[in-house]
Amino acid sequence: MERLVGHVGSNPTSGTKIFARRPGVETTGNVNRHIGVSNVSTPDHTAILLDGADSREGRGKLIAATRQLKHDSRGWLVPSQSKKDGGHYRVVPETAECNCPDYETRAVKCKHQWAVEYYERRESDGETVTVTRGMRVTYGQEWTAYNNAQVEEGARFPELLAKLCADVEQPEQSNGRPRLPLSDMLFACVYKVYTGFSSRRFTSDLAAARERGYIDRVPHFNSVSNYLANPALTPILQELVARSALPLRGIETSFAADASGFSTSRFVRWYNKKWGRMMDNREWVKAHIMVGTTTGIVTSVEVIEWQGHDSPYFMPLLESTAREWDMAEVSADKAYLSYANVEAIEKAGATPYIPFKMNSVRMQKKRTRHADNSSWMRMWHAFEYHREDFLAHYHKRSNVESAFSAIKRKFGDSVRSKSDTGQANEVLCKVLCHNLSVLIHASHTFGIEI
Repeated sequence: MERLVGHVGSNPTSGTKIFARRPGVETTGNVNRHIGVSNVSTPDHTAILLDGADSREGRGKLIAATRQLKHDSRGWLVPSQSKKDGGHYRVVPETAECNCPDYETRAVKCKHQWAVEYYERRESDGETVTVTRGMRVTYGQEWTAYNNAQVEEGARFPELLAKLCADVEQPEQSNGRPRLPLSDMLFACVYKVYTGFSSRRFTSDLAAARERGYIDRVPHFNSVSNYLANPALTPILQELVARSALPLRGIETSFAADASGFSTSRFVRWYNKKWGRMMDNREWVKAHIMVGTTTGIVTSVEVIEWQGHDSPYFMPLLESTAREWDMAEVSADKAYLSYANVEAIEKAGATPYIPFKMNSVRMQKKRTRHADNSSWMRMWHAFEYHREDFLAHYHKRSNVESAFSAIKRKFGDSVRSKSDTGQANEVLCKVLCHNLSVLIHASHTFGIEI
């Protein structure tokens, strides 16, 4: 059996790298830095192209040529190309199965199965291969619209925020010390999260906002922190998030749901039975959002504690969005898969695209054996018999991950508040800041009036 070893040297005549196999076998490699293609040549010059219809086969040959596969009584252990911890996937050639996400989702021959096939072939006949790595695909940016939006965002953001908060009614008060205007405090809380300043340093920004007429009074910095931790602000902030997305109602018809965590300043400890010791880590709060996949606008949001499961929170996101938006399709990952969620999507007039788990189809087929026309079975047929088309719609879900990435990179991936309510409201403020930024960008990209 031939295998690559760790030694790398140089060819004194050609200047190319030499990757040494076992004694008597050499493989040479060279890198074309101008076009981004790397070649590894072997005696029989068999070409592997990693782009096109046979990309899984090509990547499998690459794994077989450059990585060490291990065989045991249960099959083969194939090294992962993506896991940072050097993990493996289990391939069982006898049943043509693999536990990688690609095989579980698509039920097609994955690169790990191809790697085992070529690895076994090399062991039997000594075949060698040539690997060609293709260039990474990138997507263009409308730089004129992006640059204009970024240049004027700092000036337009407080203006849009003030207009949005001005519609919030001041609650009635019969006695006691007069309260600060609720619209002013909502503006202050959201604008503080947008700037990223501490409460004290943020006071000068509030004074500048008062001079421009965005607020009537400059509150004390402690008042801003107190209001941010007020439970009464949570439903108001959720409503402001939903209202801020409405200008894009004529653009978005495809939606996706997902969840992500924001770390806090608190720590949690637990006993890890596997390692036999106490473990600790930061607590976090989890935000569930529904996003329009064209612009990344957030149409509804729910913030929960870190122990909460995902699936029960899908229904509020869907119902809130369906009240104001025309929904054509909704995609989500397996964490949101349930019979009730799939049925609710169809009742909202949309097509569900949620991939099935390995054991979920058999379980639900028993449950719906008498109803082949159920929402669950319609989605199962689309997933099973029109897999490529199903996955093309499902992968629009990647845009919700892009939305989370934009929120965290721009407004931070952690919260400063100490209380549970303050942390939830701070995350809602981040989402509202994101929506207003998206609106400013959309005004240049689509020419809408905001």
